[in-house]
Amino acid sequence: MREVHHLSQATHDRLTAEYIEMTTHGRTEIARKIQTARELGDLSENGDYHAAKEEQGKMEARIRHLGAVLETAEIVDPSASDVVTAGSVVGICYDGDDDVERYLIGSIEERHDDLEVISPASPLGTALMGSAVGDVVTFTAPTGAELQVEIVDIA
Repeated sequence: MREVHHLSQATHDRLTAEYIEMTTHGRTEIARKIQTARELGDLSENGDYHAAKEEQGKMEARIRHLGAVLETAEIVDPSASDVVTAGSVVGICYDGDDDVERYLIGSIEERHDDLEVISPASPLGTALMGSAVGDVVTFTAPTGAELQVEIVDIA
């Protein structure tokens, strides 16, 4: 089963535009760079050729990633809910700590405003989903420790 990527409409639009740009103009530009570098001669010692091929590999990896994200994307509107949903920005306090930590619940592609992103499928993300301000949730950290957090705000 593939992971669903919860995206805002704005992020979905941005990723779609990036995907289209890379699969059309991006591929054409890389092909042009590779062809120009090939014309310089011996490929075994041609730095321009190797750099263009490396750039092509990175671009193709990004294209595959974007394609997979867009294929499994679900558009969310977190403002329509009083509980934590994908796309929510959540303020939490760990048990015994007064510092509020803020996280964006959703896809890493949603990242913005210097917020750390938590996947809804992660242990903390799963515990937070569907909870409201004032709720205390327990989750098992990757280290095996059970931790509690209180939800102090949802934006």
